Amino acid sequence: MPTATYDGTAVPVDDEGFFTEPERWTEAMGEQIAKECGIDTLTDRHWTVIRFMREQYAAKGTGPTVRVLGKTSGVSVKELYQLFPKGPAKTAAKIAGIPKPRGCI
Repeated sequence: MPTATYDGTAVPVDDEGFFTEPERWTEAMGEQIAKECGIDTLTDRHWTVIRFMREQYAAKGTGPTVRVLGKTSGVSVKELYQLFPKGPAKTAAKIAGIPKPRGCI
């Protein structure tokens, strides 16, 4: 299984770089992953989405889709695409240290 090193800690990831053990994630790791994804600074709005993704994963075993994010996170779909231009659900899940949501390509 591949690993990635964030904040000085090696963590197991899948072939696309998504965490396979979300409990090992820290917010410092999220900051580093965001930079890899082309997001230099995580704002409060980014963190709203990231924390929501982690809560949904903990409750349901998968991250929400963009549609669900837009309806239930308090951040509109339009703003999601501004915050995470390369694909909100997929990018936010990666930064949040959870597996890729079902339905993401």
